[in-house]
Amino acid sequence: MAFWDSLKSKTQEMNSSLKLKAGQFKNKEFAAGSMAMCALIAAADGTIDPTERQKTAGLIVANDVLSIFPPAELQEKFNFYCDKLTRDYDFGKVEAIATIGKLKSKPEQARAVIQIGIIIGGADGNFDEHERTTVRDACYAVGIAPTEFDL
Repeated sequence: MAFWDSLKSKTQEMNSSLKLKAGQFKNKEFAAGSMAMCALIAAADGTIDPTERQKTAGLIVANDVLSIFPPAELQEKFNFYCDKLTRDYDFGKVEAIATIGKLKSKPEQARAVIQIGIIIGGADGNFDEHERTTVRDACYAVGIAPTEFDL
């Protein structure tokens, strides 16, 4: 239980920190990277069932940081990556990770995308090993040590 309490506390801190910086993240690369991360979290176990897809879409719309983007734009990008992952998981994962990797030269935005992945992954109260592995892969793509996020 201590691990979950610690994760929940860190997630709340991350969300507050991201709210303060949200304005500087309003660009296409950040939006695409965030939606690629959300789709990867939804598909972390190798599949995306409709319920999980809908639940993740709801979390995206409710996220204060992502509210700087038009919801329809985010939905379109999220659906794009979900569809890629559904058609061919391995190829879709490569493409989604590559999109996140484009933020490597923007470390603040890269960290924010990682944090969004952790927030979305932990939103159901269970940040499982598949989700943790997915976030670790994204960390490597942007050159950030997963240990920075206790992964």
